[in-house]
Amino acid sequence: MELFIEIAAILMAIVGVLGCFLPILPGPPINWAALLILYFWGPEEITTRFMVIWLVITIFVTILDYFVPAYFTKVTGGSREAARGSLVGTMVGLFFFPPFGIIIGAFLGAMAAEMFFNRRNAETSFKSAFGSFLGFIFGTFFKLMASFIMLYYTIKFIV
Repeated sequence: MELFIEIAAILMAIVGVLGCFLPILPGPPINWAALLILYFWGPEEITTRFMVIWLVITIFVTILDYFVPAYFTKVTGGSREAARGSLVGTMVGLFFFPPFGIIIGAFLGAMAAEMFFNRRNAETSFKSAFGSFLGFIFGTFFKLMASFIMLYYTIKFIV
């Protein structure tokens, strides 16, 4: 049974890292759930303090991921439509041109939304799209950092 729990925890942690790129999966919460499995049934004792700290980090990074793209879009003069277009572009790019389609789709989605919904010229739309793109990159970076550290601890607690 212990081997099953260890394999499940590692697989969940890997899926959590992948979830940083795939908008359909909540990466850091999946990583934290892997740690939670080890907390209750793992071979090594994990402190409650450790779990609470990582829960707070997980919540912070997950919430931050929603605000960072909108903030960067707003700072560069983009609209709410550009942020939404970036999200739609990310999903379309994910399905049609993985893995690079995620980045290209986020950029093109934001630019198209600015041009179509707000009737902005190409230069202004490009600036908004670039802001949305930067927000996506920063949000993904923070999620990846947290997820990789939790993956490290998942493996460390097993080995």
